[in-house]
Amino acid sequence: MKNIVILISGRGSNMQAIVRRCAREAWPARVAAVVANRSDAAGLAFAAENGIATAVVDHLEFPERAAFDTELAAVVDRYEPDLVVLAGFMRVLTTPFVERYAGRMLNVHPSLLPCFPGLKTHQRALEAGVALHGATVHFVTPQLDHGPIVIQAAVPVVAGDDVKRLSARVLACEHIIYPRAVRWFVEGRLALDGMRVEVTPPEPRWLFADVREEEQKQ
Repeated sequence: MKNIVILISGRGSNMQAIVRRCAREAWPARVAAVVANRSDAAGLAFAAENGIATAVVDHLEFPERAAFDTELAAVVDRYEPDLVVLAGFMRVLTTPFVERYAGRMLNVHPSLLPCFPGLKTHQRALEAGVALHGATVHFVTPQLDHGPIVIQAAVPVVAGDDVKRLSARVLACEHIIYPRAVRWFVEGRLALDGMRVEVTPPEPRWLFADVREEEQKQ
C-alpha cells in the first residue's frame, strides 16, 4: 500500500478527484495527508471530512523560500510518502526540495507543455491564437514546468472562448488525466528514461476532448 501526500493552496479540485478515484477504483494506495500552505485552503475541509490527515505550513511565516521548503519537507516526510502530488500548489519549490522527491513527485500544468509554462496559460493561449490548448501531467524537476511528460489532454479553442470558458474545459480534463497518472504511478506502471515516460502495459498517454461533451458536463 503506497502513501500519497497531496499539496494544495486552495480548494484542491484535482486533489478531490484523486481521492474519489482512489477510493472508487481501489488503488493499491491511500492518500495519507493533504498539506496546504494556507490555513484557509478550502480543500482542507474536504480532506478532513474524508478522514485524511491535514497539515498547514504557512509560507508567510518564513522569511526565505528555502526555510519554508525545509519545514514543508519535514511535514511531508512524517507521512512517509511514496508519491508527492502537487494539486494547485501555488509555490515555486527550491531545487533541494524537488531533488528530495525526484522521480516521485507529479504536477499538473494547465497547458500543452512545453508551450506556455508558468502563469496565465489560458490568456496566453488565447492571445497566441492556438487551435488546441490543454493540460499536462509531468514529473517535477528543478526546471519549472519542464519535467518528463506522463499524459496530456487537448481541448479545441473555439469561437467565443474566453479565459473562463477555456479554463473550465481544461480543468475538466485535468480531473480525468491526473488521477489516471497517479494510478499508473502507484501501480508501478511508470518508468523514466531521461525525458521520456513509458507506461507498462501500454495505455494511451493522451486525451482529446470533444468541446461539446466537456461543456455538457459543466
